[in-house]
Amino acid sequence: MSDSVSPPKKYDFKTSILQGLSAAWPICLGYIPIGIAFGVLAQKAGLHPIEIMLMSILVFAGSSQFIAVSMLSAGAGAVSIIITTFAVNLRHLLMSSSLAVFMGNTTRKKLSLFAYGVTDESFAVNHTRFSQKIWSLDQALVVNHTANIAWVVSSVIGGYTGRFIHEGAFGIDYALTAMFICLLIFQLKGRFYVITAVIAGGTAVILSLIIPGSSYIVLASIFAATTVLGIKKWMLR
Repeated sequence: MSDSVSPPKKYDFKTSILQGLSAAWPICLGYIPIGIAFGVLAQKAGLHPIEIMLMSILVFAGSSQFIAVSMLSAGAGAVSIIITTFAVNLRHLLMSSSLAVFMGNTTRKKLSLFAYGVTDESFAVNHTRFSQKIWSLDQALVVNHTANIAWVVSSVIGGYTGRFIHEGAFGIDYALTAMFICLLIFQLKGRFYVITAVIAGGTAVILSLIIPGSSYIVLASIFAATTVLGIKKWMLR
């Protein structure tokens, strides 16, 4: 039996666009201030607005872009930046594997288009709806690429306005951290989710003191998820 999700009845292209836009607007609302914050920081690091736009289009990974800009400001080399951002984005392997079960017999072109737009925020929105069996790939694509447009446009705005904003003003450096905290809170829908978050957070803190770089984030996530899955199965027995 295929794990793909059937579109709702009376499904048409216009309906999928409207439903995708309805699900995407909260993401866009969050991306606008964070994208502007990134654009400001990138401008302070010496990037031209065109370079900021290309980075947002080609990379489209908020945390990695923030890290890359910080490393550029610190004078880090290209190899170090690439390796670091790759390690940070390893969590996308976990997100993609969770979404893969809903893809069914999707064509490679659509899969590539969908994979490009997978972020922490779009994953949270799409995975929830896929799990409830009320979502299709077309709707998910609208969510992903509407969010992408919002991110690119807001980062370019930040790049152009950055010259008028002092570095560190308005808590810009804290914008991405605040967004991830908000995402975490919305995912805490039961005790197992809370336990997972606590274990992941505690493990990440401990591993950060031992392992250099950002790979400890992925290791802590895998450890927490595996541990809680084991606890849940043991309790069900």
